Amino acid sequence: MDREQIKEILPHREPMLLIDRAWLDEDGVAHALYHVRGDEFFLQGHFPGNPVVPGVIQCEIMAQACAILLGEQLKGKTPFYTGIDKVRFKAQVRPGDDIEVTAEVLRAKGPFYFTKCTASVRGALCAQGELSFALVEGR
Repeated sequence: MDREQIKEILPHREPMLLIDRAWLDEDGVAHALYHVRGDEFFLQGHFPGNPVVPGVIQCEIMAQACAILLGEQLKGKTPFYTGIDKVRFKAQVRPGDDIEVTAEVLRAKGPFYFTKCTASVRGALCAQGELSFALVEGR
């Protein structure tokens, strides 16, 4: 999926749409890519002369990849975080990097989804964690 196709699934829009491409593999694992251009709002003050993608933004990129997993279930609904667990940051992400995310659903119960995800740059793990969401009616 390209950005326009992603917008058909996710309610996010610029500047908070943080996935450039996404796809599901045959095992139901979501994959997503985001290219850090360097002009993003979150890099403007983090840190002057030494820009680093904030950890909270890395979590948001992973969360958006998790939402891609929900596909049809997400239509007409908004995914809201209900938990961020076991998140660890292993390496810095900088302008010019391509963040590669994998995400999978661990379990679901009613409107709640529990996922695990990883983010890497050039094969090196940058972040990982377990994220949970509630799907709430309306956009």
